[in-house]
Amino acid sequence: MIPLHCRFLPFQVAEGAWNMAADEVLLQTAAISETAVFRLYGWSRPTLSLGYFQASAASRAYPQLGELAWVRRPSGGAALVHHHEVTYALALPPGAPWQKMGESWLHRMHTLLADALASVGVPVKICGRHEEKKLGDVLCFLHHTPGDLLIDGAKVVGSAQRKQRGALMQHGSILLAATPWTPQLPGIRELTGATLSAEMLSDALIEQLAKQTGWQLVASEWTPKERQRIDELAAGKYSQSAWNSKR
Repeated sequence: MIPLHCRFLPFQVAEGAWNMAADEVLLQTAAISETAVFRLYGWSRPTLSLGYFQASAASRAYPQLGELAWVRRPSGGAALVHHHEVTYALALPPGAPWQKMGESWLHRMHTLLADALASVGVPVKICGRHEEKKLGDVLCFLHHTPGDLLIDGAKVVGSAQRKQRGALMQHGSILLAATPWTPQLPGIRELTGATLSAEMLSDALIEQLAKQTGWQLVASEWTPKERQRIDELAAGKYSQSAWNSKR
């Protein structure tokens, strides 16, 4: 059987508006192609992101959050402060063989992430079906949902999705360390003493993605057309109050 091919875009750092525009372009590309795309990225400055349906008032729920740059995600969920983390995004074309009936990519990806973290010496627990816990209304990492990854009862990985024309884009945050903007949320460093680099974690994630899916990962770069579309969306949508303050 010929293996499925998945484009892999290596780790890069960018502004929040550009990152969200890039993830939307991944979704648009997946909707019209037969190839999945996986990317890893960071944030050029501490940034608050709100879920698609979240009220913009959430950005003022904690006084210190009002000082941050912020952007509204194309996906759902609650607020995140992106600082000391690695963020992933995976875009899948519609239907089989990429998306199988009844399959949860949230759970599949989080199992893969758990194995990747274990391979670099960071064991985590997968939040069970009956272990949901809501410790706050605003911040994503205060809401533990089934499939989330936990260390000593603290959430360190959470994800959200967006679908379009049958295609799926899923992105999520891996909290490497706490940020002073939300000191109540410990990261992997505070919980385990482990200091993980983006490069170390990226290598582990790529290894597990290839191993557990059987896909052939092909290192790639953004095409000129994709870059143009990302720049357009970053400037015309994700940097605009019409989008960010729409709720």
